[in-house]
Amino acid sequence: MLAASLATASDWIPLFDGKTLEGWEVIGEGVWTVMSDGTLLGQCDPRKPCLHQSWLYTKKEFGEFDLYLEFWTRLGGNSGVSIRDTSRARWAVGTEWDPNRTPSHIGYEIQISNGYPDRYPTGSIYLLAPAKDPDMRNDWNTLEIESRFDRIRVKLNGKLVAEHPGLPDRPKVGPIGLQLHDRNSIVMFRNIRIREITPASPSRD
Repeated sequence: MLAASLATASDWIPLFDGKTLEGWEVIGEGVWTVMSDGTLLGQCDPRKPCLHQSWLYTKKEFGEFDLYLEFWTRLGGNSGVSIRDTSRARWAVGTEWDPNRTPSHIGYEIQISNGYPDRYPTGSIYLLAPAKDPDMRNDWNTLEIESRFDRIRVKLNGKLVAEHPGLPDRPKVGPIGLQLHDRNSIVMFRNIRIREITPASPSRD
């Protein structure tokens, strides 16, 4: 008989090369810069303040995967990581702004907040699962996102803080996005890597 298919993980690969924005696209008016030490910096140009949000999206789309990254944001800063947002933040920027069709309503957004006045702390699956006892530091932090078709799990600094089965009417596949929430926020990311999950080939007993 055929054995049940098991999930196998490929090796971790860099999602951001620390040198260029190759493989990514900027959505909105934010300024995304690769610094000399390989850190990715997102901020607004004070001469042209951001209207609404800005996002940096992968050109490639992903289904089931593990994502690891390190982030920093200033006190009062707000950011996030989106998964499966097939709209690519179309309604989160510019003249088409619609607060009911931002990435957290279409795909899923994992919240990043450093004291920003919001009921969803860092590590939350925004609108769906508030993070439990998050250890958010005013320093660099690690975020691990486990995206499966039947669940989403989030670890902040190595601790599981949120999980959710996902909603049946939302996409299973989509790009990964990094958020600059507003003109007063500054955010940095580094060591962004991904491990895609693929089904194993069936074998016979």
